[in-house]
Amino acid sequence: MSSIQRFDVGPRMSEMAVHQGVVYLAGQIAEDGSHDIAGQTRQVLGAIDALLARAGSDKSKILRAQIYLADLAEFDAMNTVWEAWVVPGHTPPRATVQARLAKPEWKIEIVVTAAVA
Repeated sequence: MSSIQRFDVGPRMSEMAVHQGVVYLAGQIAEDGSHDIAGQTRQVLGAIDALLARAGSDKSKILRAQIYLADLAEFDAMNTVWEAWVVPGHTPPRATVQARLAKPEWKIEIVVTAAVA
C-alpha cells in the first residue's frame, strides 16, 4: 500500500496531495484579487506551476483541469492566457463552468490533477 504525501496541510485542507504517481491540487485562486481576469489567471497558473514543480511534475503532465469562472463573459480573456500557458500537444481535458466563488474579488479558481514525472 503506498502512502499519501500531503503538502501545506492546514486545519481545513491541504494545498496538494500525491498518491500513486498522481498529484491532486486544491483549487488555486489569485493572491491579488484586484487584477482583471487576465492578471488573476496568470497568478493562478503561476501557483499551479510552482505546486507541480514541488511535486516533481509540470504542466505538460496535467491529466485534467477544472476551471471555475465568476463570470462566463470573461471566458475568452481567460482562454487567451490559458492558451499561451499550456504546452502545445499536451493540452489537458478541461471543464469550465460559471460559479459563485468564495470571495467576490476572485474571478477564477482552477483545480488540476497531474501525473508525477
